[in-house]
Amino acid sequence: MGFVSEFKQFAMRGNVVDLAVGIVIGAAFGKIVSSFVDQVLMPPLGLLLGGVDFSRFALVLKSGSEGVDPVVLGYGAFIQNVVDFLIIAFAVFLVVKAVNNLRRQEETPAEPPAPTTEEALLMEIRDLLKK
Repeated sequence: MGFVSEFKQFAMRGNVVDLAVGIVIGAAFGKIVSSFVDQVLMPPLGLLLGGVDFSRFALVLKSGSEGVDPVVLGYGAFIQNVVDFLIIAFAVFLVVKAVNNLRRQEETPAEPPAPTTEEALLMEIRDLLKK
């Protein structure tokens, strides 16, 4: 029973739940970006470059024979994955930058409180005694 309760305590911590939510949202965001790159960004880019389909870019290293598939280096898919990564990395950068800006605004120290009437009177007396 100790192991189960310890695991439950671990799983219900705020950080673990936040991490799980972040992973799920990140995976969904990755799918959205992949779809955007594959179906929205790359086709017009390929069209501008003369009707090129990046996903079909490949270098045949060894031709296939009967019953054996060719050995292919698919660098077009790699190019699409690099574009995916760059978009996701830029989006994460923007999120981190926004969070850091919010933290900096929260960390700015508030002005010290104005002196109470008693403190103000004591400061006046001090200043008069100095004169």
